[in-house]
Amino acid sequence: MPCFRFLLLILILMLALASAEQPEAIEALLRRLDTQRSPPSVQESAAKAVLQRLLPTHSHSFEFKIISKDVCGGHSCFCINNFKDSSRNSAEIKIRGTTAVEIVSGLHWYLKYWCGAHVSWDKTGGVQIGSIPKPGSLPHVRKEGLVIKRAVPWNYYQNVVTSSYSYVWWDWERWEKEIDWMALQGVNLPLAFTAQEAIWQKVFMDLNISMDDLHGFFGGPAFLAWARMGNLHGWGGPLSQNWFDQQLSLQKQILSRMLDLGMTPVLPSFSGNVPSALTKIFPSANITRLGDWNTVDGDPRWCCTFLLDPSDPLFIEIGEAFIKRQLREYGDVTDIYNCDTFNENSPPTNDPTYISNLGAAVYKAMARGDKDAIWLMQGWLFYSDSGFWRPPQMQALLHSVPFGKMIVLDLFADVKPIWKTSSQFYGTPYIWCMLHNFGGNIEMYGILDAISSGPVDARISENSTMVGVGMCMEGIEQNPVVYELMSEMAFRSEKVEPVDWLKSYSRRRYGKAVQQVEEAWEILHHTIYNCTDGVADHNIDFIVKFPDWDPSIINMSILAKQEHMQKLLTLHKKRRFLVEETNTDLPQSHLWYPTWPVVNALRLFLVARNNLSKSLTYRYDLVDLTRQVLSKLANQVYLDAMTAFRQNDAKAFSLHSQKFVQLISDIDELLAADDNFLLGTWLDSAKKLAANPGEMRQYEWNARTQVTMWFDNTKTNQSKLHDYANKFWSGLLKDYYLPRASTYFAHLLKSLEHKVNFMLEEWRREWIQLSNKWQAGTESYSIEA
Repeated sequence: MPCFRFLLLILILMLALASAEQPEAIEALLRRLDTQRSPPSVQESAAKAVLQRLLPTHSHSFEFKIISKDVCGGHSCFCINNFKDSSRNSAEIKIRGTTAVEIVSGLHWYLKYWCGAHVSWDKTGGVQIGSIPKPGSLPHVRKEGLVIKRAVPWNYYQNVVTSSYSYVWWDWERWEKEIDWMALQGVNLPLAFTAQEAIWQKVFMDLNISMDDLHGFFGGPAFLAWARMGNLHGWGGPLSQNWFDQQLSLQKQILSRMLDLGMTPVLPSFSGNVPSALTKIFPSANITRLGDWNTVDGDPRWCCTFLLDPSDPLFIEIGEAFIKRQLREYGDVTDIYNCDTFNENSPPTNDPTYISNLGAAVYKAMARGDKDAIWLMQGWLFYSDSGFWRPPQMQALLHSVPFGKMIVLDLFADVKPIWKTSSQFYGTPYIWCMLHNFGGNIEMYGILDAISSGPVDARISENSTMVGVGMCMEGIEQNPVVYELMSEMAFRSEKVEPVDWLKSYSRRRYGKAVQQVEEAWEILHHTIYNCTDGVADHNIDFIVKFPDWDPSIINMSILAKQEHMQKLLTLHKKRRFLVEETNTDLPQSHLWYPTWPVVNALRLFLVARNNLSKSLTYRYDLVDLTRQVLSKLANQVYLDAMTAFRQNDAKAFSLHSQKFVQLISDIDELLAADDNFLLGTWLDSAKKLAANPGEMRQYEWNARTQVTMWFDNTKTNQSKLHDYANKFWSGLLKDYYLPRASTYFAHLLKSLEHKVNFMLEEWRREWIQLSNKWQAGTESYSIEA
């Protein structure tokens, strides 16, 4: 007992010392980053350019100025003031900020809260700027002006897989829009992961690895995120030299614009993932072949990647070479590097000393390349593999680098905050993040109450080490209400009242106050946007995540049912999705709210159509809400069909199954009426990036496969990741989800009519053949409603 008390005292003392050192270390980092920013004139011009692209009619209505943090007591901030004398052709509003991001954030704040404007992604309705008065008539802020300080230094953006689920086919035109959106939302710490394969190509070829060897190492464009993490290799590849060159040029444009706006980009670093050829070139190196990651049959062409142990001297050599090659290509653009060596890949032992040495080696590789390097690490592993990462193991990793040299992303803080159960990550600075989306799925979902209060609770908690807020969704361009509120929390020092905020949001988004939609949003707040069941929302509605099972098997035990659901809901063999207990052996979709109030919200939206018929933002929300209602209805219809099948009621089964198929057709027709829900847009962007017919076929296969089968399959076994990246897109429903359901129901009906067993494998064989044919298809889909 005395020994335990002594150890507890030592731990408390260490945490106290860490808390004291952290603010000083972070302040030193912030000061160093400030000295590296683009000159004020460059940032002011970049901010002006954002204004010109967003609101060209008002390019002379605003004056922008970079100011010192001293103006705001050492904090990042923006200040908004009136010009005393202004006219139609002169500035009316002066916005000053500590960087161009703060200036543009201030512009956005002014346009929102003084002009009633709204900015969202183009694919979620775009901008609503019709409410902004003409030049010369802009509303004044209060006489003394307005000063808004950042509550925390950083507003982080992206997930390591967003680059594959959302950005993969983007050109510079689309990237420019995204960086503008980032600046308007206050993002100042974005991932910059484009083109890292071009850097790795140079690094590995310097180690005498041939291009033929690299062809089997890099994944295809739509699967690069998982090749980077060492989950797979070669799948969807190889990459052409055109891809390397094109992406490298694009990355330089991306970084240049981020720097002009005063952002701090986060670059990748070495996590240990290496080509198999390295084992022959360095036979004595400590290289391990990892186990299977979600392949159907362990095909070595893409299964079981190679990991160089961080304790091996070669790890530091390669890590240093990668950082220095980036410095050579891009210049000294950042000190912050992402590395997730242990993400869904546990160390070989839980010995804290071993883990500490591994962490130290990972950081040493960064620091050899950049002496001021900061390790930014996703904290997902502490949730997804919590059985391994107990307090001793967590502390060993988090304290393996000097204090202030690591920042952790509390990736899932909106649902399962780790800071609460880890003594503020044991004194390590962290960023409170909202994960929110998986696979780029389209589903109305959110936890507005958690977003509006969670970051504040974390920041003001005792001994808080929180240094930022972040948005870490796997895919973007969905649920704009969630992302607007989350972005604001970077500038909110107090909790936000969602009811009042939503009323203001509704008026800004549609450009006017409409009672019915305000009432509808109040309903949505308490239903769709109030998911408190702790289940991560990966869309498993039956239309897009069709159950692959035999309904003839009745009376499964509760244990067997849980095991069945675990297989349906688990990714990467980790317990990413919590399984709800249920007393039925039928498949379960995710439904966290009563449906009838949401149907009433839809009715209210429809009543308001005459007032908002010309609003693109209203149109998007109306289509999305209708899709949500119909999709949840389809879930119940599917269950009705399965019940009828079990009761040997062929007539009822036929009725319900036909209704399910008809709902797919109806939703496809609905989505076809809006440009933002089209499969053709995704496929067209992939094909446009190709330089020749061969690339075009490859890129289209990548695009089609990611949103359907995802990974490998056999003739009778679907990919373990099928439908992970499902989408409610017109074209995909009609030509993929509908035939799948139709063939399945046809096989079930045949078994009822002929009184024979349902042949699940026979259906799988037919469906997988159809799926693979569709994946390899080249038929065109509309890119306009």
